[in-house]
Order: sequence, then C-alpha cells, then structure tokens
Amino acid sequence: MTQSLETPTAASARLDLVKMRKIAFASVIGTTVEWYDLFVFATASALVFNKIFFPSFDPLVGTMLAFGTFASAYVARMIGAIIFGHFGDRVGRKSMLLVSLLTMGAATFAIGLLPDYNTIGVMAPLLLLLLRVIQGLALGGEWGGAVLMTVEHAPAHRRGFYGSLVQVGVPAGTLIANIVFLIAALTMSSDSLHAWGWRIPFLASALLVAVGIYIRLHIEETPSFQAVKSAGAKAKMPFASLMAKYWKQVVLGGVATLSTGSTFTLLVASGVAYGKKELGHSESLMLWVVLASCALCFVLIPFFGNLSDKYGRKPIIYAGVAAEALFAFPMFWLMDTKSVALLFVAYLVMMTAFAANYGPIATFLAELFGSKVRYSGLSVAYMLSGLLGSAATPFITTWLLGITHQSSSIAWYIMGAALVSLCALFVLTETRHGNIDAVDVSPAEAAAA
Repeated sequence: MTQSLETPTAASARLDLVKMRKIAFASVIGTTVEWYDLFVFATASALVFNKIFFPSFDPLVGTMLAFGTFASAYVARMIGAIIFGHFGDRVGRKSMLLVSLLTMGAATFAIGLLPDYNTIGVMAPLLLLLLRVIQGLALGGEWGGAVLMTVEHAPAHRRGFYGSLVQVGVPAGTLIANIVFLIAALTMSSDSLHAWGWRIPFLASALLVAVGIYIRLHIEETPSFQAVKSAGAKAKMPFASLMAKYWKQVVLGGVATLSTGSTFTLLVASGVAYGKKELGHSESLMLWVVLASCALCFVLIPFFGNLSDKYGRKPIIYAGVAAEALFAFPMFWLMDTKSVALLFVAYLVMMTAFAANYGPIATFLAELFGSKVRYSGLSVAYMLSGLLGSAATPFITTWLLGITHQSSSIAWYIMGAALVSLCALFVLTETRHGNIDAVDVSPAEAAAA
C-alpha cells in the first residue's frame, strides 16, 4: 500500500490556509452583525420612523428628521474611531472587536424596546438619538479592527482579497436587514408593521451578536501588533502620533472613500424613499430591489478585491468611482420610467460600480499607515469618509428633492461626490507592494525593548 506523505512546507501552508479562513470568517460574521444593526436602522428610517418617532411633523420634515438621527451616528463613529483606535493600537485588535460588537448589539436591541412618540412624547426621539449615537461609537471601532484582523494576518499577495471579505459584511448585513423587513411587510398589515412589526429586526440582532462573539473569542492577535508589542514600539498617544505623521493620508483617504458612502447610502436608504414616495413603488418592491443588488454585491466585492492583488488597488478603485459618476444620471433616467425591470437594471449596474470601488478600499486604507498607528489611521480615515458621504447623503438628497422635485439634482450630487473622490485618490500613492509588518522603531524604543 502506498502512503501519501505531506511535506512540512505543504502541511504548514495548509494549516495557514485553514487559520486564514477562520480569521476571515470571524471578521465577516462580526462586520455583518455590525452593518446589519446599522442598516436595519437605515431601512426603518426610510420606511417607518418618520411616523413612529416624528409623527407631528410634515411627512417630508419627518423623513428628514429620521435621516438626521440616522446621520448622527456618523459623528459618533468618528469619536468611536479615535477611542477604539487608541486602545486597538495600545492593547490589541482582538479585545476591541469584542467590546465593539457587544456595545453595538446592546444598543440595537434597546432600540427594539423603545416606546414610540405617542407613548412618551419627545423623549422617544431623544432616546432613539442616544442609542443611535452608541451604535455609532461601536461601529467606529468595529470596522477598522475587523479589517486589520484579516489584512495583517493575510499573505502579502492576497491582502486585497482577504481585506475585501470584510467589506462583504456591508451587503450581507444590509441583505439580512432587508430580508427581515421584507418578511414583516409581506406577513403583516401596514398598521401592524408600524405598531410593532418594525421592532422584530432590532430584537433579532441579539442572535447574530451571540454568534459573532462566540466566533471572535477563538481568533488570535495579529502578527503586526505582536511585532509592535515585541519591539516596545507602541505609541503612547496613537491619535496624536497619527496626525503628526499621517494627517495627509487621513484626510485624503477619507475624501477618496467618500463616494462609497454616498453611492451605497443612496441605494439602500435614499433610493428606497425616492422609489416609494416619488415613483409610487411599494415598500416590498423596493426591498426586493435592494436585496437583489446586495446579493450581486456579495459576489462582486471579493472579485474586485482579488483583481486589486493582480493590478493594484488604485486602478480598480478608479474604475469603480468613474463608473459611479458616469452612471449617476442614467440610473435616475431608468428609475423615472417607473418600469420595474429598468428599476432593477438601474440598481444592479450602480451596485456593480460601487463594488469595484468598495472591494479594495479597506486594504488600500490599511496599507497607507504604519503598524504603530494603523488601527487609528484606518478607522479615522474611513469614518471621516462616512461623515462626508454616508451621513450627508440621505439628508441632502431628501432636501434636494423637496426644493427641486427633480431626480437630476440627486444625480448631480452623486456625480460630484465621485469626482471629489477621484481627485483625492489621484494624489495618494499605490500601496499594493508595501511591507505592512515593518515596525518604525526609534533608537529610544529599541533601547527600552
């Protein structure tokens, strides 16, 4: 009988692959939970929150206030990025991932228990705002840690692919959030949905959080952080060190990523409200459109992340941002026909452009910063992009429609955001071949180590 022998090198490679898959799965599960919690709020803002928490206002004003509460989390995300980034660079990536996930889950569950405006008056929207801010603080620390957990573990020639897997959490979380709302819309009346059905997606998040915590308890700290720790090179004040050395990368990275937030928020929040109120489509149809486009995005993000390992981060991101700008007007031309088939085409094409932009961006931002301040740099740059793009988009698009009653005003806004991102991206350098494990150690740090 012939016995197959595996060489030590092959065995090591196989074990590394198994370990890498486990780490990537843990990050994807965690970010899926976090983005589910975030976008279940966005969906509720577009569909029901204006009537539940802001019923005494004009419908347009109520929707803008609901989206304003949605946007408040993005300010909190920036603060959360600084706080969690500090401890992520000082204490480690893994512990911050656990804290952020627990915090997000608790806030989302509490939203599902909130009394409405008719029950406790103005305290209802104020409590909603408070819980939304807590969600933002948690997400500010979650995303950067999850990206670093995969990118800093990944082999150099596969960083783009593994970093893009974390990005899959965005369409996956949105997909689950919309499935839950779609089921609610199909199985209950509109009155029941507004009375109590909207609470189910928020309360159900507890199950996802439990799964995420269990998986993340069984992953290891990243090699990059361990190298910084071993060298005694941890920054005393990571945010201060970051802004002293990398402030240009923070600002340019945030602006370069701006269009991802504008485009995705348009598709999953503003576009839903536009399709329902301006075009007369049903809530369930708009949810189906979002589901289909997120399912496509789920596949395309890793595809474009993989391409960035072959051709570089910037060329793929360039293509995605340019496509977003070029398709801004055609998207609304198709939607304004009120054809259901063309509505799906509009969403699927724009989501493809978004996937090309979004797939490589996490790895690209991570590679811009040194390992001593990478958690802070990555988190702050990305949350800055959310503040500039995602937070502003629902409010601005609702306002533009209110004063112009023309979809072209939204198209101009999306095109402008894409062009601004292209300009910032042009200034930044390609990062694919950098050594992210190198530790910049000063003579004093080396002597202390």
